[in-house]
Amino acid sequence: MSDKPKFVYVTYIRTTCEKLWRALTEPELTRQYWAGTWQESDWKVGSPWRIMIPDGRVGDSGEIVECEPYRRLVLTWRNEFIPELRDEGHSRLSYLLEQQGDMVKLTLTHDIDRPQSKLIEAVSNGWPAILASVKSLLETGEPLEATRRWPAGT
Repeated sequence: MSDKPKFVYVTYIRTTCEKLWRALTEPELTRQYWAGTWQESDWKVGSPWRIMIPDGRVGDSGEIVECEPYRRLVLTWRNEFIPELRDEGHSRLSYLLEQQGDMVKLTLTHDIDRPQSKLIEAVSNGWPAILASVKSLLETGEPLEATRRWPAGT
């Protein structure tokens, strides 16, 4: 068994793989549930990827490692705005989408080759709220109130 720090989260969302994929990748949708942020990428293997903070800063950046639309997305991820997290280097994020009847099983895995990672600790606190909000958006048309705006002072 690996001692590589890892965060794994599984949720089920009443939607289709295509709608969930769009919610995970399209700027007009991510802005609604991910604190006003949006992602920039052409979603091709080897292409750059980044999350933009509403004030114009780059929040996180990396590169697309795998991209199978509506099924699997893997990218490298480095935090850019918190020095101690940026210093940890690149982590790896993967989304796996599996249609199961009228719902999609979404498995998110975020890991890093760095013992006692503060980044994995941070994303372990952030991902559950973000994924709950995208679930709410897709199932009800409204994201969670708490995830709609970038936190003041960060």
